[in-house]
Amino acid sequence: MSNPAATAKGSAERALFVLATLARLGRGASIAELIELTGLAQSTLYRQLALLRRWGFVIGRQKEFSPGPLCVPLAWGFDQTSFLTSAAHDKMEEMSVASGESIGLMVAVGQQIICLDMVESHHPLRCSFVKGRVLPLYRGATAKALLAFMHPGQRQAALKHLQTGQPLDASALAAFAQQLDDIRVAGYAASNGEVDTGIWGASAPLYQTRGADAVAVITLMAPSTRAQGQEKRLIDMTVRGAAHISSRLQSL
Repeated sequence: MSNPAATAKGSAERALFVLATLARLGRGASIAELIELTGLAQSTLYRQLALLRRWGFVIGRQKEFSPGPLCVPLAWGFDQTSFLTSAAHDKMEEMSVASGESIGLMVAVGQQIICLDMVESHHPLRCSFVKGRVLPLYRGATAKALLAFMHPGQRQAALKHLQTGQPLDASALAAFAQQLDDIRVAGYAASNGEVDTGIWGASAPLYQTRGADAVAVITLMAPSTRAQGQEKRLIDMTVRGAAHISSRLQSL
């Protein structure tokens, strides 16, 4: 099979080839990895990345590059037929009705969380996590569940990134890593007020392949005052909902 880089003619095609390579990875990639995956010379690759960054299709620094914020509005036109949103949305609606709370479908892209889909609570007082919103991959149930259930190598890279981006010493980082291990054993993550004051959340992983790493998480979000005393019921509902969606994903 021919190398796509060899058939990409002109700067525009090469830039699209680089963007497609990043999109297929679904995570950040180093220059060395992108050189290996694309077959492009380093100087050529840097020129394409600079063009994509200028237009907002790529974010990153010298060490790692990821799909950028302008990819989100493009995804909005796609996600109605996305296998993740298609498999998850009906169950998310059912969970929202049963719990009275908001349910989100979240993925990790590089060192960030992106909300792919959201079913909002009918209550006037509710947690509203806007579809397309991007958050750092660190605090809260969603971030911790995504980190806990991702590929160990990807998690290690994320933790290494945290060490440079957050005021975490070696002891705090080790404690955080242990917390992620505990979450993986428990099968879910829960948090209260870690991202937004007064918001409680529970997250559970979605698996496209049994025994593989998670492809996304669903998160139930509620005002802390309404979740108080209901935590176990809401966590159980989230875990059961995630298992149901995983079964659907595995049958596609």
